[in-house]
Amino acid sequence: MGELASFAVAGLFPEIEPRASGMLRLDATHSMYWEESGDPAGIPVVFLHGGPGAGSTPKHRRFFDPGAYRIVVYDQRGAGRSTPLGELRDNTTPHLVADLEALRRHLGVERWVVFGGSWGSTLAIAYAEAHPERCLGLILRGIFLCRKSEIEWFLYGLRGIFPEPWEKFAGFLPPEERGDLLRNYRRRLIDPDPAVHMPAARAWSTYEGSCSTLLPSPETVAYFAGDVVALGLARIEAHYFVNDIFLPENSLLANARRLRDIPGVIVQGRYDMVCPLVSAHELHLAWPQAQYRIVPDAGHSVWEPGILCALVETTERFKRTLSFAA
Repeated sequence: MGELASFAVAGLFPEIEPRASGMLRLDATHSMYWEESGDPAGIPVVFLHGGPGAGSTPKHRRFFDPGAYRIVVYDQRGAGRSTPLGELRDNTTPHLVADLEALRRHLGVERWVVFGGSWGSTLAIAYAEAHPERCLGLILRGIFLCRKSEIEWFLYGLRGIFPEPWEKFAGFLPPEERGDLLRNYRRRLIDPDPAVHMPAARAWSTYEGSCSTLLPSPETVAYFAGDVVALGLARIEAHYFVNDIFLPENSLLANARRLRDIPGVIVQGRYDMVCPLVSAHELHLAWPQAQYRIVPDAGHSVWEPGILCALVETTERFKRTLSFAA
């Protein structure tokens, strides 16, 4: 145990394999991949991946001490190993909140820590506001409240910081379609022909990956360009953005009072360009009970060294301070 704790100071915990996994049938269309690792009697924690649509990876297990946590990782409907990949029918934020509750009940968890970054922070907030009694704690990173201003920033504002990736992103479309990037990308992304939707998905996803780190990261861009990530991410993001994430405008901030009794930590990169710091700042103003930690030398990615370290330090602190009912 001491060896694992000392390893965590420098970075992630060692690689582990799931001790259980499965597919949870959600409805007539969707089935959701889930897995558990770590201590079956430990503090339950669930990892919410980004996107929407990006899916989870084995590395996501490694933010948590497997000797102390019961680690639940899953792929949201339409993403990763969940099926069908990229499916938009019955795919809304309320569906994803209900899916999380279905998974909690399926696994026999009474309360859990909810850990999410980027879109994962959006979903974590929406879930916690709907089910605060089920949350032992919230660990949030790269805050995205999915307001119209934030979507507009992603589509057009990033040009001021990342003109080269933006020009490739916008330049994928003919000039006459660039005034409405979202709807013209979406039209291609929902086309059933892979020859139409896959190039659009790669262009969208590569753009996001190119803007996600403080320093250039070819590894990050390559990950975002992979077929499964690109299709799930681009198609589902466009679907959610066109529909204003299926929630009233600004509802996450408006209901932040529901978070006040949940132990919470907000970790935000100072130079996060994908989800600029102002959203984290406004969330903290609405939820002052949360600890707010700005990482001075980081962008958006969870793999930025300072963000990664802050998140592992937080899971270690929660390990010591949280009590829970098994």
